[in-house]
Amino acid sequence: MQKDLGGYRKSYEKSALSEQSISANPLEVFQKWFHEVEAAEGVDEPNAMTLSTIGADGFPKSRVVLLKQYTHEGFVFYTNYESEKGKAIAQNPHTCISFFWPNLERQVIVKGTAEKIAPNLSDGYFASRPTGSKLGAIVSKQSTVIASRNELEDSLKVLEQEYQNGEIPRPDFWGGYLVRPVSIEFWQGRPNRLHDRIRFTIQADLAWKMERLAP
Repeated sequence: MQKDLGGYRKSYEKSALSEQSISANPLEVFQKWFHEVEAAEGVDEPNAMTLSTIGADGFPKSRVVLLKQYTHEGFVFYTNYESEKGKAIAQNPHTCISFFWPNLERQVIVKGTAEKIAPNLSDGYFASRPTGSKLGAIVSKQSTVIASRNELEDSLKVLEQEYQNGEIPRPDFWGGYLVRPVSIEFWQGRPNRLHDRIRFTIQADLAWKMERLAP
């Protein structure tokens, strides 16, 4: 099997990125970009991000998860703590998350350390989820091998009966992570592959250092 993709080309011409046009705080830049991506439309889930971790086997693994909150501290997502990604983070909290927004020809790449958020915060978010999502989180022993899909669906039916008239508690094995950034890079597509890349790196005094990178 073979297919030559060398002819796939695009000229990026929608915007530009300069040091003078953005805040000295990268989290403020992220907020501005996120709002602009939402306003421009054309992306079904602007909060979709690629999370990369290093597993026990020494290999990196990337998967798409959903950003659920961003604050001055960093970026929050939720998952099963006993999943492959949860075990990887427990062993090595150094992670990378990235966003690709083709509607505005932009990327954001964040390197940081992941840590569990407070249980009460996970409780609050879990309570806001639809019933089906709550039960699905409980039923799925995420990343483990299962015999068939029927196994999942049968377990779900049992839980639906169990909790049909009661509150569904958050399981201890499920909750949120905060990724505290140590560097945030903003990438804006430009013509002739001369893309704009501006990277912010946290310093010892917690100030951010801004640098332009060659494309």
